[in-house]
Amino acid sequence: MAQENVEVVRQVYAGWERGDFAVGTGLFDHHAVLVIDPAIPDGGIFLGQEGIRTYMLRFLDAWESLTIAAKSFRPAGDSVFVEVLQVGTGQGSGIPAEQRYFQLWTFRGDKVVRLETVLSQSDALEAVGLRE
Repeated sequence: MAQENVEVVRQVYAGWERGDFAVGTGLFDHHAVLVIDPAIPDGGIFLGQEGIRTYMLRFLDAWESLTIAAKSFRPAGDSVFVEVLQVGTGQGSGIPAEQRYFQLWTFRGDKVVRLETVLSQSDALEAVGLRE
């Protein structure tokens, strides 16, 4: 199942890299949790499909252009550890921005029950029981 989860997440990032941020929305369990590192602007905890949708629309609205690309994938039990590179141009400001972070996708069966975005690689690895 771990490798299947990696392939599912790989497809999501393939869409996100093309700018198609609707890819993967059907993967989230009705009660899924999105956790955004508090060090990230608008960080916090967002509950359920509607909470995740609300966050994503607000997040995407802040960008004139945006690419979110996966640099690596590592299975970890029911989770997938992803190194991410985000590159975009701010809406209105026109300021280019680049951010490296880590995402942890946790599955229960074929549904994502938790997606966590973490700035620190060591914290992200620890969260899924991996080591650097």
